[in-house]
Amino acid sequence: MSRVGALARAEGTLLRRDPMALITAIGVPVIFVPLLAWSGIYDDNSGGLVAALIAVTILCSAYINLVTALVARRESHVLKRLQTGELRDSEILLGTAAPAIALTWGQSLVGGVLVVALIGALGGSDIPLAAVAVLLGTAVFVLLAIVSTAFTRTPELAQVTTLPGYLIPLFLSGVMFPLDAFPDWVQAVAPYSPLNPVVDLLTIALAGSRGPVLAPLAILVGWLVLSGFAARRWFRWDVRR
Repeated sequence: MSRVGALARAEGTLLRRDPMALITAIGVPVIFVPLLAWSGIYDDNSGGLVAALIAVTILCSAYINLVTALVARRESHVLKRLQTGELRDSEILLGTAAPAIALTWGQSLVGGVLVVALIGALGGSDIPLAAVAVLLGTAVFVLLAIVSTAFTRTPELAQVTTLPGYLIPLFLSGVMFPLDAFPDWVQAVAPYSPLNPVVDLLTIALAGSRGPVLAPLAILVGWLVLSGFAARRWFRWDVRR
């Protein structure tokens, strides 16, 4: 773990020196909360706003930011050099992803505090269920980020290649627009998208309600298995030719 920690600290230093990555990871969610709060979409629904914030944070920090970081390390031959050392492949990926994961969780916590300050307290929240939703959601999108590097030739192209992986889950999650505004077939598909079950679980947990949790949990586990298989199958350690 000390080796992973050393790599994570190095990655954290590189992240702090990259203004665009910081804006994507930190700026977007911070701007997103006040905009939605003042829009009236989540009036008196602090739990729904926190769920929306966490969804956007996972997409920006755990997905887009990590795709950019991994592609940059691959194209500069850093990943290949790390493979020749003592670190196992899983440790290299975990160490590289650690700052993005920490940023996701930190932003989620700070955003929750900001929402409470803007709208009001969360009543009767199921914090363990919310934590499970955040952990599983982060894990799924970290793995999807690893998969997306296979289709991203340069760090600059990451802003383009990650758009489908960002916009499609975002729209199908229901945090931007009500799903009943979409055609029936979209509403039928949406619950099986990777971000929708995260939002469902968070909404249930933060509302303190007793909604169905087994189905969204099973879908998230399914995405975890599928994205893990795809990451192992398609991730490239060396420069793309």
